[in-house]
Amino acid sequence: MVRIVDLIKNTNIIKIHPHETLSSAVSKLSSSHDAGFIFSEENEFKGLISPYYCLIKSSYPANTRVERCLYHAPHVKINYPISKVAELMIESKVHYLPVFDEQDKFIGIISARRLLSTLKGLPLFKIKIKELLRSKKNSLVTILQNEFISTALSEFKKYKVSKLVVVNKDKKLQGVLSYYDLISFLIAPKNKEHLGDRSGNKVSLNHRQVKNFTKTFILTLSLEDSMEEALRLILEKKIGSVVIVDQLRHPIGIITTKDFLTLLANERGGEKLEIISKNLSQENRQVVGGFFYYINSWVKKIPDVVRARLFVKEEKQGEFFKANLALFPKKGNPKIIEEEGKNLVEVLKKIKKD
Repeated sequence: MVRIVDLIKNTNIIKIHPHETLSSAVSKLSSSHDAGFIFSEENEFKGLISPYYCLIKSSYPANTRVERCLYHAPHVKINYPISKVAELMIESKVHYLPVFDEQDKFIGIISARRLLSTLKGLPLFKIKIKELLRSKKNSLVTILQNEFISTALSEFKKYKVSKLVVVNKDKKLQGVLSYYDLISFLIAPKNKEHLGDRSGNKVSLNHRQVKNFTKTFILTLSLEDSMEEALRLILEKKIGSVVIVDQLRHPIGIITTKDFLTLLANERGGEKLEIISKNLSQENRQVVGGFFYYINSWVKKIPDVVRARLFVKEEKQGEFFKANLALFPKKGNPKIIEEEGKNLVEVLKKIKKD
């Protein structure tokens, strides 16, 4: 079973001083859902800075000190289930959240990308894209490439989205416009006004066309492709969304990180499997955690089995592994499946096949 402790990141965290300006802090981030973490001089966690809350939902000036526009994100506790963490990321619209131990001490952060990378092989991601789009509220908002940025900004606020899908006059896909890509222009210091320039740089930005800011490198899939394939592209290409198109390259939907978090948030309870490990490295604990859902789903389908226990042991400093799966029926003695070998993944695969 994947645990929060296996996913915590406590190095290379984006740390921001409370007296830094908003423009300086935002320059260190890379998306609307990114976050910078603010600590006091005594290294006490104070909160985080999020482009969504300080620039999209609110409009703080560029020279505002970050201590004045902190977002107090929900605290992830070390014993939370994965579904709860995914739910908090969706509700907060922040994909990097602080993690705390039982004594409420900050111990690191957890990210949506790391979470999804670890769980990318789950059976719940194997559904077809058309099945997901059928059940979700349509979040696809399109805009013509020749429209002005002022129109785009109105669309962002009206539909409460962070991405607009850009099309030409024939409604064919041209690219994606992200609100985050406009932030550096929106918070830039205004030039001194001149005659005919009613409000400095912002007017010149508003009157530029959408196509000048559109990202043309985009990932596309069809309705018949799987969510698993969409997740693979998002993780490998380090991009936030996949546009779904028809045969004529007309956009008909969009898949974002939020959709995968929603699938995880809805995956509650029903576990029959307990995992116990000994001497496993953090990397190998993540490998075992990734197999939890495969083996748990398999166990659920075995008639009369009420619970199962998987014991995995690492020996010879990672050169040899032993696995023992006990299947407990309603009545009678448990069935024991044992496997061993030099490759942990292969050992776990054999456990399921037996």
